[in-house]
Amino acid sequence: MEECNLDFRIETLGECRIPSPLTGVCFVRDDERVAYGSNPKQIKACLDVGVEIPSFEVAGPRRHIYFDPSKLKAGIVTCGGLCPGLNDAIRAIVMSLFHHYGVRTVFGFRYGYEGLSPGHRHTPLELTPDSVRDIHERGGTILGSSRGPQDVSEMIDTLERMNVGLLFTIGGDGTLRGTQAMAEEIRQRNLKIGLIGIPKTIDNDIPFVEESFGFETAVTESRTAIYSARSEADGARNGIGLVKLMGRHSGFIAAYATLANSVVNFCLIPEVPFTLDGFLAALRERLEKRGHAVIVVGEGAGQDLMEQMNGRDASGNIRLGDIGVFLRDRIREHFQQVGLEVTLKYIDPSYTIRSMQANSRDSVFCLLLGHNAVHAAMAGRTNMVVGFWKNEYTHLPIRLAVSGRKQIDPKGRLWTGVLTATGQPRGM
Repeated sequence: MEECNLDFRIETLGECRIPSPLTGVCFVRDDERVAYGSNPKQIKACLDVGVEIPSFEVAGPRRHIYFDPSKLKAGIVTCGGLCPGLNDAIRAIVMSLFHHYGVRTVFGFRYGYEGLSPGHRHTPLELTPDSVRDIHERGGTILGSSRGPQDVSEMIDTLERMNVGLLFTIGGDGTLRGTQAMAEEIRQRNLKIGLIGIPKTIDNDIPFVEESFGFETAVTESRTAIYSARSEADGARNGIGLVKLMGRHSGFIAAYATLANSVVNFCLIPEVPFTLDGFLAALRERLEKRGHAVIVVGEGAGQDLMEQMNGRDASGNIRLGDIGVFLRDRIREHFQQVGLEVTLKYIDPSYTIRSMQANSRDSVFCLLLGHNAVHAAMAGRTNMVVGFWKNEYTHLPIRLAVSGRKQIDPKGRLWTGVLTATGQPRGM
């Protein structure tokens, strides 16, 4: 089976010989693991062919570390779109480096990977406990962000020139691919620079990671938009409330927001195709029976129904058509043609949600991701991300984190739960 061949080994810079300065903590042994699979059939299949059950290395502080904190300089970079919790993660890394390990020099590179490219002339920030003390109380990132690749060789030159031994990269798929490319350049130069990623994608679509930060805040904050849509739909004859949520290729936000709010009648996600005729027929039936409807659509849904916009954005992502505006216009046109008067209100809260302060759970999540990223880095791990699996923080090779995209299974329990909650047809 494919699951039996997964390789979760983590790269290291060398042997850890320096006693950790941490005291009074639960140290983690290198042989502590978290099993990847829990399906008995999968486990039996691996055992039958004599293969060790694939498992993650457990995150956490080690008794011995690789770097001498008194001589170490570290850096942090945030890339891609905004996401609740970015400042929380920055703060956690700085505080852990300073207070747990005694690292006194931490640079914040401005505007994503641009900050590591000399041509952009972005002056790094010096991050201290005082400068990051209150940043978790607001959204966005104090470092700024950007999309798009930069010259890998120039970025490593910058780290060498500034004598930076550790770089923490906070971002999604594109950011992690950039980190992987830098790790390869570092390996070719035979340098001892550690690279640790913290997976940031509000869409929650990174494989081998159960949840990425910002996702829960996004689901929670979608409630305002969905209940507003419901109120608008209830307040008019044949009222329709249409809400577009984030999710380019994976519909987790739309699906969980639908389940969390329990007033949604149609949930449309990228993983489940639908026809315009089928959807409009189901919507008309709903209005004739109940007089109102609430629709939640993920931004990547229904792309096959529109004329695609050409090209890609700076991160290499295919530019999507605006499914929210498309559905808004097609719904109005359809009911005008059939002679049924409707009142439709369209709400797109995406950028409001992306720039919000993290909620309490995401704040805790970011804190622990940041701490475990620092523990991994100080222990000489590199070319990896801090993951989360079966309620444990884990070490995940970047090559697996960028190996695909986590999506909803249209035949799985989550989507079945959505269909049950909404009452919408399985096929439209």
